[in-house]
Amino acid sequence: MFVRFGAGLAAVAVLAAALWLYARAWTPDRAEYPTQGVTIDSGDGQVEWDTIAAQGADFAYIRATDSQAARDPAFADNWRRARLAGLRYGALVEFSLCRPPADQGTAFMTTVARDNAALPPAIRLAFDPRCTARPGRDRLLSDLNTLVNLIEGHAGKPVLINVTEDFNETYRIGSGINRTLWLDRNFFPPDYTGGPWVMWTASDMRHIDGVDGPVRWNVVTP
Repeated sequence: MFVRFGAGLAAVAVLAAALWLYARAWTPDRAEYPTQGVTIDSGDGQVEWDTIAAQGADFAYIRATDSQAARDPAFADNWRRARLAGLRYGALVEFSLCRPPADQGTAFMTTVARDNAALPPAIRLAFDPRCTARPGRDRLLSDLNTLVNLIEGHAGKPVLINVTEDFNETYRIGSGINRTLWLDRNFFPPDYTGGPWVMWTASDMRHIDGVDGPVRWNVVTP
């Protein structure tokens, strides 16, 4: 009995390892989603941008400011090198429930120069464990609209709203702001806003050469 039990555990371990390796390499089918890319920030270490491009990334969203309204220290270098590697590039701002929207807008404007070749800037809405504030929906939407107006005025193009499922469940962002949506869900297309989306983070587990650790792998709807 113990021999069979041990063999069963070994089989489970082998299956788990195989699934883990599959998840590390998985991406949506290029025939269905031909345009794919990554999200990058300073936590990814020294990024080898030519290698990322060779791995199939067509574009990159690069974090400009974090949820503490601080500049990402690697932003300027990543911005420049992504462009040199031939990728399309866009800036991402992590929204904070604990910071005034004017401060967050100022941080973006002093970090990201206006660039007509850049992709539309993105605002990421996700709960940060370092911030326990939970304002009402009306206040949240008012603050978010203030930040949207500041960023759009500086960038000269509409923003993209990247909202997580739990954030949307709390604040119903999909029905609260009229902007293009970018949603998250590993492996399966998301539907939690009840409406269309243009970009999907299909995996936050993918490992690629040129980046330390997993990356958020994104696809654009055809």
